[in-house]
Amino acid sequence: MTQGQRIIAIIVAAGTGVRAGGAVPKQYARIGGRPMIAYSHAAFAAHPSIAETIVVVAERQQAMAIDALGRDVTIVVGGATRRESVANGVVAAGGATHVLIHDAARPFLPAAVIDSLVAALKTRDAAIPVLPVTDTLARGNGLLGDVVPRADLNRVQTPQAFAVEALRAAHAVWPGDEEATDDAQMVRRLGVGVALVQGSAMLEKVTHPEDFAAAEARVAYETRTAMGFDVHRLETGEELWLGGVLIPHDKGLSGHSDADVALHALTDALLGTIAAGDIGTHFPPSDPQWKGADSAQFLQHAAKLIADKNGRIDFVDLTIMCEAPKIGPHRASMTARIADLLGLTLDRVSVKATTTERLGFTGRGEGIAAQAVATIRLPGSPR
Repeated sequence: MTQGQRIIAIIVAAGTGVRAGGAVPKQYARIGGRPMIAYSHAAFAAHPSIAETIVVVAERQQAMAIDALGRDVTIVVGGATRRESVANGVVAAGGATHVLIHDAARPFLPAAVIDSLVAALKTRDAAIPVLPVTDTLARGNGLLGDVVPRADLNRVQTPQAFAVEALRAAHAVWPGDEEATDDAQMVRRLGVGVALVQGSAMLEKVTHPEDFAAAEARVAYETRTAMGFDVHRLETGEELWLGGVLIPHDKGLSGHSDADVALHALTDALLGTIAAGDIGTHFPPSDPQWKGADSAQFLQHAAKLIADKNGRIDFVDLTIMCEAPKIGPHRASMTARIADLLGLTLDRVSVKATTTERLGFTGRGEGIAAQAVATIRLPGSPR
């Protein structure tokens, strides 16, 4: 943090986002598996110059903000207009010397932009990021009119940075019947010089439904693949569960839980993609509560751990190794069951079978082995 300064970021997220459509306000809609607001909040939280981040939300949106950001987030209820919401946020920023006001609809906030704003605040009471206008501008309503000279024209972005006293003074004298589109014009009316710093194409605003596709494309995904392997003994008097399906057979698998060797291998593969240990780490076979347990819960636990990291399971591939029973008649049922447990479409689940040509313990009918491979995606940094 800059010496002598206490800079607090205020994310304005009190809008309804009606133009974006969707079941939730756009600031909570997911991009790359994360709520949109989580990106800018994380950018502020990671920056050494930002002492605290305040999120201004609409009435009755507090729970959504907590779901998106966690319980440690500082939440303030906004007003009927953006100006009122910013004012509420500034009031909550007690003890701040400077504030950065940011729109939640601009999720991808580069640290370089924050750096430039913080540097400008050393000599100025206000600074905003801008990009030069590169397109030809023209007047017209149905027919092309005069071209507007674009020299010295800029596209204004957020976050916008202010000395707290200058911003409070601007809000205090702003006419109540006039709405301000941003805070920079408010302080400028007071005669405060607003410095311009280099903005970023990453700060494009997400407003319309089609903007979400563009934002999604900016998220860099990391693809991970891991393998799982498991073996269980065949014994008389046991039920045979394979791939989440009960299969008629004269013997069943003995071991951990219901001993579903196929789901165990899949569980280990999924756990491996996030380096979360193996099935025994999460469900120790020495713990009596797992005796005879449905292995479906193990698989869903691994899937939830991936979802908690905002990851996506792309594909799973399972190979069952045994002489008997024949897997072919049950393949479709297994595929459907695994797809249902993981929330995948059928074409993202592969179930195969092979023998070991009567070699080894599987060839002698002593047990069944399974090998699984899982591929997932984890969201990384915006690009």
